[in-house]
Amino acid sequence: MNAIELNERIRGSLTILVDSADELRDLDQALGDGDLGITISAGSGAVIAALEQLPVDATPTDVARASAKAFANANPSTMAALVAGALLAGSRTWADRTDITISDAQQFAAAAAASIAQRGKTQLGDKTIYDGLAAVADSLRDRASADDAVDGAIAAAAHAVESTKDLQSRRGRASWLQERSIGIPDPGATALLRFVEAWRAASRLPSS
Repeated sequence: MNAIELNERIRGSLTILVDSADELRDLDQALGDGDLGITISAGSGAVIAALEQLPVDATPTDVARASAKAFANANPSTMAALVAGALLAGSRTWADRTDITISDAQQFAAAAAASIAQRGKTQLGDKTIYDGLAAVADSLRDRASADDAVDGAIAAAAHAVESTKDLQSRRGRASWLQERSIGIPDPGATALLRFVEAWRAASRLPSS
């Protein structure tokens, strides 16, 4: 996938993702401050606008960096800062890439997950987006085709969301609920699942 294709797929995915804003808002209200829907809506719109302005000779790294900057600037939320940092960390793995392979996507996801773990001071089982992103990064190893990689990423993200239901939130405002957070899926992990689902759906859209 070259930079032009990457740019188009991200914009298509985010256009679909915003349809999940109400679901994510409701989940976040149950566990946190309820701003995740706004974060996703505003961030997605800002990224789409920024990518539309990129020159045709932009690289995959340029696409990722522009996405990170736009998402961060659209929202003052902690989630926006974490996602932007993750995108920047991932972009560094594409420094010399002109075409993105499955292996490149795996390296990006792994670097993004490591960034969230470090900046968010979180680990597996804390019931955060990191649970989902780490699972997605692992799922991308040794995949034979793009379709196989996407299907595997969706399955991994969905399993992570389901697993977070049984966990107690240990980071952020959700941790204040203690045992009451058990039984509710993590909003951040759910947002990641909806994004990878949107990524697959965007592949079926006609090219612009």
